[in-house]
Amino acid sequence: MLHRRSRRTLAGGLALLVLGLLPSLVGCGPRPAEAPRTGTEKAGQETAVLRIGAIPDQKPEKLNRLHPLVADELSQQLGVKVRYVPVVDYAAAVSAFRTGDLDLVWFGGLSGVQARLQRPGAEVLAQRDIDANFHSVFIANRASGLKPIDDPAGLQELKGKRFSFGAENSTSGTLMPLWFLEQAGVKPADFDGGRAGYSSSHDSTIALVQSGAYEAGALNEQVWRTRLEEGKVDTAKVIEIWRTPAYHDYHWIAQPDLDRRFGDGFTDRLRGAILGWSDADPEQRQILELFGAERFIAADPSDYQRIEAIGRRSGRIR
Repeated sequence: MLHRRSRRTLAGGLALLVLGLLPSLVGCGPRPAEAPRTGTEKAGQETAVLRIGAIPDQKPEKLNRLHPLVADELSQQLGVKVRYVPVVDYAAAVSAFRTGDLDLVWFGGLSGVQARLQRPGAEVLAQRDIDANFHSVFIANRASGLKPIDDPAGLQELKGKRFSFGAENSTSGTLMPLWFLEQAGVKPADFDGGRAGYSSSHDSTIALVQSGAYEAGALNEQVWRTRLEEGKVDTAKVIEIWRTPAYHDYHWIAQPDLDRRFGDGFTDRLRGAILGWSDADPEQRQILELFGAERFIAADPSDYQRIEAIGRRSGRIR
């Protein structure tokens, strides 16, 4: 029997071959229906491939390290071919899930709600331990003169400043920071130039504020903390000024037809595999570290009712 690491190496080689043979574009319309995997496919018969994706909330190099590891791990655990398919933006991730081009997606709170509303029956599988009590942080360039605040009313100091949110459909970079600003009486029209900026990712927000292109911005707390620990933030130039109250955020969502395509009970097995990831396994530990979590926990659609309500109020969900 092959050692697990040998099997991973072989699986990696086979994955490269599959990548060379299968289309890599997402959003080009529904793919042809795939036959359910039986485990005893005849020679020449194409087996079902579980296609996974993720919202591009961080630098591509980070995502391209993490999600192929996830694909490899799930392939080993479930005994099916798993392929990571990158997407260009949040809307593309939601669209690819709607059309069935992605089977399992790591969504943020808002994009996850959007995806489920467009794909009735979609399954919420799991969230990280940190997602049950997630936060955004507000950061500022030191030259702006902005100081840390203890009370949300202090957000009034952002009026007249150059301010950047994250991607427009980001929960932690835009939706929730905007919500808390509005509760404090601050609107985008109050920023310098009468509007806010929107970066492409949390990493971009840090870079823009650190450079001084924007005086302040909001982003995902987990990304902020990780970049601080990695020494990738120049604390002589940028500081944290406020941390939001908690809310639910990221989660895994699966297509409603996986049991038909991969066999009865497959969705439960998939959920169990993710919930079972442990730092006792070297490969799983690496995945958890890249996710910034100690483990994955159960999630339910009801966890995201607040996100849906705020999304509808903001016009991002209709």
